[in-house]
Amino acid sequence: MDRAVKHYIIAAKLGYDKSLESVKSLYKAGLISKDEFAAALRGHETATDATKSPQREEADEFRRFCSQRGN
Repeated sequence: MDRAVKHYIIAAKLGYDKSLESVKSLYKAGLISKDEFAAALRGHETATDATKSPQREEADEFRRFCSQRGN
Protein backbone atom coordinates (compact mmCIF):
# COMPACT_ATOMS: atom_id res chain seq x y z
CA MET A 1 0.00 0.00 0.00
CA ASP A 2 2.82 2.41 0.77
CA ARG A 3 4.13 2.14 -2.77
CA ALA A 4 0.73 2.93 -4.29
CA VAL A 5 0.26 5.90 -1.96
CA LYS A 6 3.66 7.26 -2.91
CA HIS A 7 2.75 7.05 -6.59
CA TYR A 8 -0.53 8.89 -5.99
CA ILE A 9 1.39 11.61 -4.16
CA ILE A 10 3.97 11.85 -6.95
CA ALA A 11 1.25 12.14 -9.60
CA ALA A 12 -0.58 14.77 -7.55
CA LYS A 13 2.63 16.79 -7.25
CA LEU A 14 2.93 16.64 -11.04
CA GLY A 15 -0.49 18.26 -11.38
CA TYR A 16 -2.76 15.25 -12.00
CA ASP A 17 -6.18 16.20 -10.60
CA LYS A 18 -7.51 12.67 -10.11
CA SER A 19 -4.47 11.71 -8.07
CA LEU A 20 -4.94 14.76 -5.87
CA GLU A 21 -8.54 13.66 -5.24
CA SER A 22 -7.28 10.19 -4.34
CA VAL A 23 -4.69 11.66 -1.97
CA LYS A 24 -7.43 13.77 -0.40
CA SER A 25 -9.53 10.64 0.15
CA LEU A 26 -6.54 8.85 1.68
CA TYR A 27 -6.04 11.76 4.06
CA LYS A 28 -9.71 11.78 5.07
CA ALA A 29 -9.49 8.03 5.72
CA GLY A 30 -6.46 8.60 7.95
CA LEU A 31 -4.09 6.65 5.70
CA ILE A 32 -1.65 9.52 5.13
CA SER A 33 -0.52 12.33 7.39
CA LYS A 34 -1.51 15.96 7.23
CA ASP A 35 2.05 16.83 6.19
CA GLU A 36 1.96 14.36 3.29
CA PHE A 37 -1.36 15.76 2.11
CA ALA A 38 -0.14 19.34 2.44
CA ALA A 39 3.01 18.55 0.45
CA ALA A 40 0.95 16.93 -2.32
CA LEU A 41 -1.39 19.90 -2.38
CA ARG A 42 1.47 22.41 -2.59
CA GLY A 43 3.15 20.39 -5.32
CA HIS A 44 -0.08 20.17 -7.30
CA GLU A 45 -0.58 23.92 -7.04
CA THR A 46 2.99 24.59 -8.17
CA ALA A 47 2.63 22.24 -11.14
CA THR A 48 -0.67 23.73 -12.29
CA ASP A 49 0.64 27.28 -11.87
CA ALA A 50 3.64 26.39 -14.02
CA THR A 51 1.38 25.38 -16.90
CA LYS A 52 -0.53 28.66 -16.96
CA SER A 53 0.20 31.05 -19.81
CA PRO A 54 -1.72 33.69 -21.77
CA GLN A 55 -1.76 31.40 -24.81
CA ARG A 56 -3.31 28.52 -22.86
CA GLU A 57 -5.92 30.80 -21.32
CA GLU A 58 -6.81 32.17 -24.76
CA ALA A 59 -7.10 28.65 -26.17
CA ASP A 60 -9.32 27.61 -23.27
CA GLU A 61 -11.59 30.62 -23.82
CA PHE A 62 -11.81 29.75 -27.53
CA ARG A 63 -12.65 26.12 -26.69
CA ARG A 64 -15.43 27.23 -24.35
CA PHE A 65 -16.76 29.66 -26.96
CA CYS A 66 -16.87 26.94 -29.61
CA SER A 67 -18.55 24.44 -27.29
CA GLN A 68 -21.28 26.97 -26.45
CA ARG A 69 -21.98 27.48 -30.14
CA GLY A 70 -22.07 23.74 -30.81
CA ASN A 71 -18.97 23.70 -33.04
